[in-house]
Amino acid sequence: MTTDLNSLIAHPPSGRRTAVILDAHDWAQCVVLQGKDVPWRDTMAYANFVSQAQGLLDPDATLVALDRWYDHRVASDEGLRASMAAKTRTGYALRTLLADPESNRQVLELVTIFTQTQRRPVILHIPSPRRWLERTHAFSGAATTDALDSDDAENASMYVADWLRGFASLPIAAVMLDDRDRDRDRDRGSGAGGSPVALSVYTPLANATSNYGWSLAMRSDDAVQVWGSDVAGALIPEGFWSASGAATPAGDFLLGAVPEAAVPEIVRSRIGEMV
Repeated sequence: MTTDLNSLIAHPPSGRRTAVILDAHDWAQCVVLQGKDVPWRDTMAYANFVSQAQGLLDPDATLVALDRWYDHRVASDEGLRASMAAKTRTGYALRTLLADPESNRQVLELVTIFTQTQRRPVILHIPSPRRWLERTHAFSGAATTDALDSDDAENASMYVADWLRGFASLPIAAVMLDDRDRDRDRDRGSGAGGSPVALSVYTPLANATSNYGWSLAMRSDDAVQVWGSDVAGALIPEGFWSASGAATPAGDFLLGAVPEAAVPEIVRSRIGEMV
């Protein structure tokens, strides 16, 4: 199955009036896996895990958490970490990560399985180039990322655009960039309090996704944007999943993260109210 994000928004596969896209990875690990480790090393087991969560929540797209996959990949491979730290040049660690042959083989297998097994359009969820650069910058020996700027972020987007070429033949609906200011960014001295980097900076990514027939979107702490589109997405607040009767946000489509501790019965009830 393939369709771009704008088509998904115009005609939600679920039959809802408004398309709903959910990031429920932490919640699904708690509910589906009962808190056990995510089976990152078993591609089919991981796809089945996500499919079970999709069946419970019925969102209009499947987010493939490549940001989390790469976190696990880096943490579990000492040789890869050493390669990323081989030079101190800004962006070298990220470029090395995205060019790593074994990582690319594994991630292509993962995404291929998802496009073959999921009932809903597939969206690749990755850090924004800015955030990915920040998260890998410590391998250069830098204590903080305060000196990184929008030019560095644009350069990083070129590395990400080159990496996306590996998925060019797959039926992918969109790439969702995650530009949120998360705790783990601050813990690593990311300098995340600096000036934000606009989606418009990532022209190399927009050109790549357009060539492949995919949409490009970016989520931040307070908004979600779609490149080259007038559609206005709305973020589902965390409290929505615990407060019965909380209003559904107004937007052309909805994007939300289901909290890990959210009660399954309440979550499904709230999902049922989105018509």
